[in-house]
Amino acid sequence: MLSQIPFANVAERREQPPILAVSTVIFSLRDDERSGRKSLWLPLVRRTRDPYRGQWALPGGPLGARDSLVDAAAANLRETTGLIPRYLEQLYAFGDLERSPTRRVVSVVYWALVREDDAPHTDTAATSVLLDDPNVAWFRADDEQVLQNMAFDHQQIIEYALWRLRNKVEYGSIAHRLLGERFTLAQVREVYEAVLNKSLDPANFRRQLRNAADIEETDEFLAGGKHRPPRLYRYTGSPTHPLESENIS
Repeated sequence: MLSQIPFANVAERREQPPILAVSTVIFSLRDDERSGRKSLWLPLVRRTRDPYRGQWALPGGPLGARDSLVDAAAANLRETTGLIPRYLEQLYAFGDLERSPTRRVVSVVYWALVREDDAPHTDTAATSVLLDDPNVAWFRADDEQVLQNMAFDHQQIIEYALWRLRNKVEYGSIAHRLLGERFTLAQVREVYEAVLNKSLDPANFRRQLRNAADIEETDEFLAGGKHRPPRLYRYTGSPTHPLESENIS
């Protein structure tokens, strides 16, 4: 384990073979009382060993000898939140010499999207409902107080994951994987506003979305409201990402 390896300076780390690790950035939508709208949240793990004892970090760890990268990333999500990922994509590899004070660690990072109905709904920074682990908590993805005090270079990793997500949000697949098979246009707008962290004009957004090639209306309507029920739409693009077709268990 990384915590059992003594601290080493940069010169010593240059002479040691790197450790290969896998980390996972897990995004989900949740209500945010601060903004009054949906926002992006992610679970973090409090480290219980040195280095960075007591600080928050992304779920992850060394890659097992018999584990595939995608299985290790899925295990990070499952062991942290109790969930099996619906969407999992390789983000980037981070391997700066100074990212760990022990041995050099190269982390292959994945990012996962979890539907709001699947993620635990608790108060801000509350522990995971599914695992009841005091060292696992959900935070807003833009919580600067938390990000600035994270272990290793995990703040940089989260910021890069957010940048990638914001560049991909215009594809209907992002909303589909965060919302499910059927959704209203208002729910899609909530996804865009949460990811982009800004308000969008409802009328303009609805008009643009209706012209999108990968979203089409259905004959179904959202039930349960007091007013005229909104129409449900569905995603018509590619049903799977290449990694989603792998056997994730």
